[in-house]
Amino acid sequence: MSENNNGNNPQNGSFPDPNIYTSENHGNKKCRKKNHSLLKGISFVLCLAIVGAGSIQAYKFFSDDRIEVADLSENDEAFASHKTSRVLSEEEVSVNDAPAPSLIQIASRTDAKYLPDIVDSIMPSVVGVASTFELTQTYNTWGWGGFAPQAETQQVRGTGTGIIMSEDGYIITNAHVVYETEYDCGEAIEVSVVFSDETEHDAKIIAYDTETDLAVLKVDETGLTPAEFGNSDELRVGELVIAVGNPLGFDLFGSVTSGIVSAKNRNISINEKNMSLIQTDAAINAGNSGGPLLNSSGQVIGINSAKMSSSYGEASVEGLGFAIPINEAKIIIDDLINYKYVKGRPQIGISTVDITEAYSKYRDIPMGVYVYTVEPDSAAEWAGLEVGDVIIAVEGEPVKTVEELNNIKSQYKAGDTITLTVSRDGKDLKIKVLLQEAGAKRPEEDDEEFFKDDVITPN
Repeated sequence: MSENNNGNNPQNGSFPDPNIYTSENHGNKKCRKKNHSLLKGISFVLCLAIVGAGSIQAYKFFSDDRIEVADLSENDEAFASHKTSRVLSEEEVSVNDAPAPSLIQIASRTDAKYLPDIVDSIMPSVVGVASTFELTQTYNTWGWGGFAPQAETQQVRGTGTGIIMSEDGYIITNAHVVYETEYDCGEAIEVSVVFSDETEHDAKIIAYDTETDLAVLKVDETGLTPAEFGNSDELRVGELVIAVGNPLGFDLFGSVTSGIVSAKNRNISINEKNMSLIQTDAAINAGNSGGPLLNSSGQVIGINSAKMSSSYGEASVEGLGFAIPINEAKIIIDDLINYKYVKGRPQIGISTVDITEAYSKYRDIPMGVYVYTVEPDSAAEWAGLEVGDVIIAVEGEPVKTVEELNNIKSQYKAGDTITLTVSRDGKDLKIKVLLQEAGAKRPEEDDEEFFKDDVITPN
């Protein structure tokens, strides 16, 4: 019974503690079973804490990143301030960066206005100009005495554009709008202007200058809206410009086109006149003549004058429009208003035609500039020039065309003296000419001594 007193009798419901080594199981040693429940519970709690903290940090990281990229799309400076915190990849920048600016944005001035606002502002200052010319045509008719020349006169109408320059009715346009040279019509017999409200008013021609293609009109109205004029010297090649006018007549009144400044100070010969103009690719068509060329601030910086779209050699050209710089036009316009002519411009007072090589051989006269009229009380008459003279040199420099003559003459001013070499009756003569400005009076008697020995026959 003693063996039953050790407390391990199964009958007493007692079993050996498996976690205690006894003398009975020491000889047959086995690994004891470990209890991991508490350790697993602690590990699970720690994992939850780590995962939760990581999720919060990841959310904050990606949330901050989205703000950073969004700021980049709104403001490049924001990117500069954030880029030290994280460097974005090229793909991220290209996807999220702001779109490239438009041509209008990069071509506009820093003080540019919205184009619709510019149009609204300039339209009351733009007018249509309608000119009526008398065209005389001569043709032969059959009669009892054979063919007899007959003259027929008809009226033709031309249109252009003008710019209101003062509230009391002064208007700028091109000279060729009111003075026609292609068909030798001369000055318009009647001029009227149409305002943006479609009212029409008679206009008076104050003066015009065919050399610069500028004219000034006047309507008997007040309270008009003058245009704002800018500084054409500030123009830059590539800058945005806007043209307004009436292409192809009043059916397209107030048409607006835009482009850039293609070139400045472009020397172009128009109607045998050399002009320094603004070149633009803004669409300018017949009827736009005399209209405004505006900068992106809505200021008039040019007066549209011409377009070249015909064939040039073997190439067809397009997008070549030209405008008179407003800074140069202002001087001419002021003189036309105040004096009815351009002051200081040297004039000889002759009408001429070029002697071509073929005509030179046919008439046995030298090539040069043929004088077919001498204006009364002009510098030419004072100097002794005669109809039939052929000018062959100016200041010793040979000339064969009126363009060459004018190029040399334009280097002088009214009051200067030049020496012309002319061919008369087979002799070469040197004639000293005192250049005068348009509208000048005949010299006084003391001044006429100057011309006493003007005509000299060289030895």
